[in-house]
Amino acid sequence: MTEFEINTSRQAQLLDITVQVNDAVRRSGVERGLCNIYVPHTTAAVIVAENWDPDVTHDLLAHLQKLVPREAGYRHAEGNAQAHILSAMLGSSLNVPVEDGKLRLGRWQGVMFAEFDGPRRRSVVVSVQAG
Repeated sequence: MTEFEINTSRQAQLLDITVQVNDAVRRSGVERGLCNIYVPHTTAAVIVAENWDPDVTHDLLAHLQKLVPREAGYRHAEGNAQAHILSAMLGSSLNVPVEDGKLRLGRWQGVMFAEFDGPRRRSVVVSVQAG
């Protein structure tokens, strides 16, 4: 298991962490198996999304914020209920197959860290199992 940290710079953003995750896979020595990417935070998530055109991540964030507005009369007193809801909707972990010692992603896919309560310093946990 490997853990790395990232810094987010905005309240809501998607950061491409594919390089860091692939580096963790390489260091594990596993050539074929399964990689689990886990975010130990209740106001962040991890997804697979297109990482070539930055307009895709912009559109994703804009639509998510329309689906779950920041201010909607939530009872959670801390003021970040939107972040908790979006994190629960997208999920705190995902599994990606490993092939030839790297993530088996599609041509335009990347692993994206989804920040909904930033800016913050965040952790990402990567575990790789042979299979």
